[in-house]
Amino acid sequence: MGFVRNCLQGLNGLHLETIMSTLSPLPFIAVSAAVLLSAAPAAAHARLVSATPAAKSSVASPRVVTLTFSDRVAPAFSSFDVVNAAGAKATVRTQVSQDGKTITGTLARPLAAGSYIVNWRIASTDGHRMTGSYDFTVR
Repeated sequence: MGFVRNCLQGLNGLHLETIMSTLSPLPFIAVSAAVLLSAAPAAAHARLVSATPAAKSSVASPRVVTLTFSDRVAPAFSSFDVVNAAGAKATVRTQVSQDGKTITGTLARPLAAGSYIVNWRIASTDGHRMTGSYDFTVR
């Protein structure tokens, strides 16, 4: 309230104590809370919460790769590639789940033994685009 008091001291003909006694911090607090709470969902970005095969895991050749995110993703802008150590991409058909949080990729054929990187790219429902990657090994 010190800032308000300083601003109001320059007003001529007004009684500062009368003005200060009628000002309440409650409207300011209520408006601030409403602005912050309404902005929270728009500021949230989807992040990868789980993957199968898991990062750094060693697995038998998977037929499916699944990525689950913390929030809905835009299907038209969300997918991933599975790339081997030589840089060749496996053929993957991706589909976003009905809840919009999981991308499942079905591999056209089993992966050979070796190291693989999953390169994913998504767009959150707020329009924010993100990318990431992780690796796993097929034994």
